[in-house]
Amino acid sequence: MDIKENQIPQFGLCLNNDGYAASLETGKLYRLIPDDEVSTQGYLRVIDESGEEYAYAADRFYLIHLPAAVEQALLSASQG
Repeated sequence: MDIKENQIPQFGLCLNNDGYAASLETGKLYRLIPDDEVSTQGYLRVIDESGEEYAYAADRFYLIHLPAAVEQALLSASQG
C-alpha cells in the first residue's frame, strides 16, 4: 500500500461541527473538492450533508490519504 507523497487528499474527517450541526457530522468522512482560492484563505471546499459544496475552515477537518482502491470506491459510491 504505497501512498504517494504528493497525493492530494480527497477526503477529510470532520473534527468539529460547532455552529454547523445540520451541515456537518463530527467523525464523518467528507469528500473534498480542490479549490486553490479558498485554501489560501484557510478553508476547504467540502460536499456537506446537503450534498452541495461549501467552504469550511480547514481546522475543522483532518485530511486523510486513502489507498487508491478505497478512494476510488468512495468516489464511485458518491456519484451513484
